[in-house]
Amino acid sequence: MPGPISDERNRLDREALLDAAERLFYERGVQAVGMDELRTASGLPLKRIYRFFPTKEALVVAMLRRRDQRWRKALADHVEQVPDPRDRVLAIFDWLAAWFAEPGFRGCAWINVFGELGSSSDAVLAEVRSHKQAFHDQIATWVHATGLPLAEPVRLLAEGAIVTAGISGDPAPANHARKAAASLLKHPDHQPKSTCAHPKSAIDSSLAET
Repeated sequence: MPGPISDERNRLDREALLDAAERLFYERGVQAVGMDELRTASGLPLKRIYRFFPTKEALVVAMLRRRDQRWRKALADHVEQVPDPRDRVLAIFDWLAAWFAEPGFRGCAWINVFGELGSSSDAVLAEVRSHKQAFHDQIATWVHATGLPLAEPVRLLAEGAIVTAGISGDPAPANHARKAAASLLKHPDHQPKSTCAHPKSAIDSSLAET
């Protein structure tokens, strides 16, 4: 009779499962990937997979949460090594440009999953919103250090670059957004005037409607 599974074995198997899920979900989408494919890719039997995550929804949430921690840490590690506050803001877009140019870049994982499941899963929607809020808070912290009231414009430039690069497959939007951010930092009074009474990004609007 086999002995009990160690905590370390459980940790390694759970990480292997999340690695497989993240790769497949990001490459092909959540709904296109079946549990049998996850079993093959992770090397774990279905019974063990369901012991870790009783539903596919729970697996998606755990995958997004882990990716969020890694993604935002990598961004912070790059940005916070830059000493000058204004250059630190521009470093956000340098990091995005490098990410967009990576092989296999498929846009924002959270927006992708939101597009698939955001209207049918409260848990997934909450995780997507949590990531976006945390990302926006990071940007606000770095922008506020410049003393300029530009957190929202910089946030919209970053989000717009991510969406555009994900759709086009071209990393150039990061450089375009960087130039726009540099212009705002140099001339903060020259922000474009919106004709809308309550301007919102397309992402914020779509999340709010769900």
